[in-house]
Amino acid sequence: MIIRPLTRLKNKMGRYFLPVLLLLFFLITSGILYSSVHQTDTNYREGQVAEENIRANKTIEDTPATQQKQELAAEAVGPEYTYQEEIASEQQQLVNRLFDMVEKVRDDSAEENERRREEATDDDAVEEVTEDEKVAAMNEEIEQTEEEEISFYQQIPRNFYRIVFSLEQEELTQVQEETLDIVEQRMTEQVRQADLNTARQDAQEQVETLDISNEQKEAVSDLMNEVIVVNTFLNEQRTEELRQEAEDSVQPVMIYQGEIIVREGSQIDSNAIQKLNVLGMTEQSQSFFPFIAIILVALLQIAVLYYFTHSVKNKDKRENQVVFYVVAMTLSLLFMKFFQLFQTEAMAYIPLFFPAAFIPVVLNLFVNRRSGILAAAFQVVLAAFIFYEAAGTNVLPIILLSYMFSGLMGTLLPRRRISHQGKQSMLWIVVFPFLISLTIFVLQGVNFADSQTWIALACSLTGSVLSLLMGVGLYQFIELMITDDSDIVLNELSNPNHTLLKKLLEEAPGTYHHSMMVANLSANAVAEIGGNTLLTRVACYYHDIGKLKHANFFVENLPQGAENPHNFLLPEDSKQIIFGHVTDGVKVLEQEKMPQMVIDICQQHHGTTLMKFFYSKAKERNSEVTEEEFRYPGPNPQTREAGVVSIADSCEAAVRAMENPTNEKIDEFVSNLITDRMLDGQLDDTQLTLKELKIIKKSLINGLCSTFHSRIKYPKMKSEAEKMKEEQERSGQ
Repeated sequence: MIIRPLTRLKNKMGRYFLPVLLLLFFLITSGILYSSVHQTDTNYREGQVAEENIRANKTIEDTPATQQKQELAAEAVGPEYTYQEEIASEQQQLVNRLFDMVEKVRDDSAEENERRREEATDDDAVEEVTEDEKVAAMNEEIEQTEEEEISFYQQIPRNFYRIVFSLEQEELTQVQEETLDIVEQRMTEQVRQADLNTARQDAQEQVETLDISNEQKEAVSDLMNEVIVVNTFLNEQRTEELRQEAEDSVQPVMIYQGEIIVREGSQIDSNAIQKLNVLGMTEQSQSFFPFIAIILVALLQIAVLYYFTHSVKNKDKRENQVVFYVVAMTLSLLFMKFFQLFQTEAMAYIPLFFPAAFIPVVLNLFVNRRSGILAAAFQVVLAAFIFYEAAGTNVLPIILLSYMFSGLMGTLLPRRRISHQGKQSMLWIVVFPFLISLTIFVLQGVNFADSQTWIALACSLTGSVLSLLMGVGLYQFIELMITDDSDIVLNELSNPNHTLLKKLLEEAPGTYHHSMMVANLSANAVAEIGGNTLLTRVACYYHDIGKLKHANFFVENLPQGAENPHNFLLPEDSKQIIFGHVTDGVKVLEQEKMPQMVIDICQQHHGTTLMKFFYSKAKERNSEVTEEEFRYPGPNPQTREAGVVSIADSCEAAVRAMENPTNEKIDEFVSNLITDRMLDGQLDDTQLTLKELKIIKKSLINGLCSTFHSRIKYPKMKSEAEKMKEEQERSGQ
């Protein structure tokens, strides 16, 4: 067994044992992981032929490619224009004010002409207001308008004023109406700077179709070149916003870790060089980041393990948990590394052969469920380092999810021998993990017509089956290495040919028979409450081994008719002999290196009960004798199994000594004994519940009644035998 050499090593190293162990674990973990993520120096050049597949070493944005896509998206966005509908009405207002001013000048000129005629004599010729004076008056009117309108009116050709001042009022009104109508039609359409000449040309052509005089057409035409203006302008801000939105909508071009940049045997072109430059792989030296990550994950695992076990108060138990976890996870790492060595692109799913549930199952069964969960979680984290080369491919997520689910399913098994769980272990370890693997494959959209898919599923199923087979097949050997009460050891100790049992049979046959009876009673009762029956049975075989030293001083070993030797001893002397069978038994079992639980049950099977018979005799001789002097040294039973053995031992001995034991007597005695033990505090540390005590009582009563029941007389036995003989004679004839 490993546990004993380990105990000796711990005793030699003292407080340095755990630090040294964890340091070794750190070094082993870091070394194995580093061998998987170790990077070699590279120097790729354009035109070089790739000797192997060149994969991206990380996930990163291909910035140059993204910028190129953004530029193309921005260029595809056309300029944005804004149509200002109010410009049409503004131009119409300008036209109306223009004709208002023309009307005013015409009216003023008419009044001036009238005044001049009145002032002139009949013989004088009246000089009417000239065209230049009208234009001058018009300019004065224009100068009185708003500043931004002056330039518009000043740009109108002089010919327009010549014509409008010469037209009749009706004709002038017609020019105004036609002008406003054309402006309304043309300016309701979007007129951009590039389209201005075309719009004015269209207006001129429309003027030619009007049913008015040529002079009127000429006046309208003169206005068209000034009235038809741009009403749709380039919106630079909106255009820039749209281009920015187009750039923002472009998804970044990503290079994913594990993506093949250049395939083996292909030439490295400029596009590949650009990607390798982005990845920093053209002149790549070894990076320290993976090594830092390895150190962090190794330290994290040790820190979590330390925190997890720190709450365990028992030092030996705490150290054993750490040792078990360290050894188990080291084996897990070595297993994963083994499969990683054979992983290629052709056999990408070979890591699924790894029995991911095995280590969590073992830790769950032999340590506790929390340690199994811890191992399942860190197996996945460490697998991400072990299978680092598969990063960025569909293979790695399948491996990690499969490991995680299989490990966690293993921790859900009840904490008892896996071979006794049958269908339950098959479901948790094989069926459910395989189904989740199948689900992941479906999620990945694999092709079920491809043979590689079925190979991957076969690997996953094989890994799950391997976990179960290893759990069942190696359980007893793991138990043998780490515990002193493994089934293999207990089966050896239960062999009747064992030296101590043979010696007990030869030198103390009554005690031997008593031990066998107690073993049957105890094992049956422990089985009813879900305890360790094999350990209980073996402990019962050896619980009275101390009686070998004074075999004839125990009543079960006395020949029939022999006088009890205690009749010749003082109660104090008898007490020492009876007490001695416990302490002597412990010494014998320790010398034989028996399992600690067997030794404990031997030491605890009488607890601190009172030796009533010799206490009463001593009390008769000396009234000052106290109960404490005649109580067994103990301690009280500390486990459920020890509590059952304590009760069964007393019951068997007492019922054997009864005269004509009946079922009623046995029932009453067992009930009273259990009650007395409870009241005396003998069962306080066993963690036995009242319900379990009720089950134990029933089992013991049934066992004792079937063994020590009174024989029933059959008065008709002779007549029935004679009748059977006659029938046989008749059938023979």
